[in-house]
Amino acid sequence: MSDNERYERSIKRVRALKSFYIHLFVYIIVNLGLIIINLFSSPGSLWFIYTLLGWGIGIVAHGISVFSRGTFLGDEWEKRQLEKYMNKK
Repeated sequence: MSDNERYERSIKRVRALKSFYIHLFVYIIVNLGLIIINLFSSPGSLWFIYTLLGWGIGIVAHGISVFSRGTFLGDEWEKRQLEKYMNKK
């Protein structure tokens, strides 16, 4: 792998990490706001739990896609599939 290819891969990795951390930060801030609104407006009904769980599933999926590099459907899988189809005639 050339230096340029390693550089391009590193840029993609850093951008993926940045995207995940921004997503996580927004998740925390928005859900804290929703918890506060819920507890002050209708403390008898804890509806904020649904947003925590629903959006939380998305956060977990995003985290898996960013931090499980080279595993299920990751870069290594893509490389193997490319090689497989390129060698097929």
